[in-house]
Amino acid sequence: MVGMSEASGEQSFYAAIGGADTISRIVQRFYAGVAADPYLRAIYPEDDLGPAEERFRSFLIQYWGGPSTYSQQRGHPRLRMRHAPFAVSHQAREHWLRHFRAALDSVALPPDQDAQFWDYVERASLMLVNTDPEAVRGLPLS
Repeated sequence: MVGMSEASGEQSFYAAIGGADTISRIVQRFYAGVAADPYLRAIYPEDDLGPAEERFRSFLIQYWGGPSTYSQQRGHPRLRMRHAPFAVSHQAREHWLRHFRAALDSVALPPDQDAQFWDYVERASLMLVNTDPEAVRGLPLS
């Protein structure tokens, strides 16, 4: 059953935060911020942010315990490889985090869930910085 940990019978993080609806609202708000940010908009290669938004939504749904649609459609996430063609600077990360923080705030998760989500986002975004390789060596995602 999606949303439950098979081993413990506990509700998954995905289900606890409200599932696809909550993640969709976060991603939609995030991409609205990206679309209005000239610095980040210049980094995104597609004129239409819709496909990027859908990929990100699908990835987050899978990451937090929802359906594995992302992997079924795109294979292993390989985040660093998929972002390697783009110059992801610390400045780009700061812009990205600003919009993600606003998106996360917009759904008003309980503090413990917000902290868990934000911790992952901060660590993952730092791992994707690729303009200063020394800054990201040895950073685990889990």
